[in-house]
Amino acid sequence: MTVWDDLVGQERVSEQLAAAARDADAFVTAAAADGPLPEASSMTHAWLFTGPPGAGVTQTARAFAAALQCVSPDRALGGVPGCGFCDGCHTALVGTHADVSTVTAVGAQILVDDMRDTVRKSFTSPATGRWQIILVEDAERLNEKSANAVLKAVEEPAPRTVWLLCAPSVEDVLPTIRSRCRHLNLRTPSVDAVADMLVRREGVEPEVAAAAARATQGHVDRARRLATDPAARERRAAVLKLPLRVGDVGGALKAAQELVDAAAEDAKQLAEEMDGKETEELKAALGAAQGGRLPRGTAGVVKELEDRQKRRRTRTQRDSLDLALTDLTAFYRDVLAVQLGSRVAIANADAGDVLERLARDGSPEATLRRIEAIAACRDALDRNVAPLLAVEAMTMALRSG
Repeated sequence: MTVWDDLVGQERVSEQLAAAARDADAFVTAAAADGPLPEASSMTHAWLFTGPPGAGVTQTARAFAAALQCVSPDRALGGVPGCGFCDGCHTALVGTHADVSTVTAVGAQILVDDMRDTVRKSFTSPATGRWQIILVEDAERLNEKSANAVLKAVEEPAPRTVWLLCAPSVEDVLPTIRSRCRHLNLRTPSVDAVADMLVRREGVEPEVAAAAARATQGHVDRARRLATDPAARERRAAVLKLPLRVGDVGGALKAAQELVDAAAEDAKQLAEEMDGKETEELKAALGAAQGGRLPRGTAGVVKELEDRQKRRRTRTQRDSLDLALTDLTAFYRDVLAVQLGSRVAIANADAGDVLERLARDGSPEATLRRIEAIAACRDALDRNVAPLLAVEAMTMALRSG
């Protein structure tokens, strides 16, 4: 199974990246043998991957990173880099390769402090791999200072350094950065392609796979989670009941509180899984004995980690809320489709009775206003409005229509 097998519905992009990986492999092989370098190449030092949520933008970038680090002996026999089994592929895919650095937004932005060491590393030669690869998962979250740091590194990269930037759209990245990248735009996979992947790769029953793929409208990660995690299905079912609970002011405010509390609980669970482990690993690295005191002068490092963890909890809560709002938007979109008699496929077919009831009791204009209220809530969360205030304003707007 090659690294390209996980890229659902992205055949054209996979072909382009496979060709670039072959040229990159030829370049490194020729350089190591002091032979003539290839004159023409589809490989370049900076790539920008964009696409709608769920298209697999980050997964595609990581698969490409694995192919660039592939050390399979089959390459010498004409095989395509990216076997998926060699040490280079495996470590790049799981995130432990020494020469693949991943940058992810901990809070709402990627700060320059989070980029400084990574940018410095980008100017060094690979330690053990074939390329020094910098993967920025949330390039749209670069602030002015961190974006300028990336720009300088992309303008004058080291010979064996590759930047892989991921963003929702090309407009989310500074023009000065995107003009120096080769742009690949991914498309939303079809519902059938996602369902087929769930059956083949996850062993999900065909009926469950089809329902999950249809409910998430081709969002690969969410479909996988919905098909394999009963808790995720329960949370989605609770969100889809919200339109029936906003008939009065008390119900609207209570629904808002429960939605925010559920997102906070998700963030707390993630924090419990990650924060304790990170803190213990840091203390061990600083030389603190098990359960003992930290060495003098290291308290600031621990405080920095705690601040980063706090920003991550805040972002996790907002991401969980955004996921619920996405489900709610899809629900009202189905209501609108029923009201207009559209032939568009219904995503929430499992809630057909509720859809029919709301479609019958309301008008298309009111449904559009409700969709706009959800969009306004998402925008408010992006502007760091307190989650409870933003969601309460939304539920009251859903009540009034």
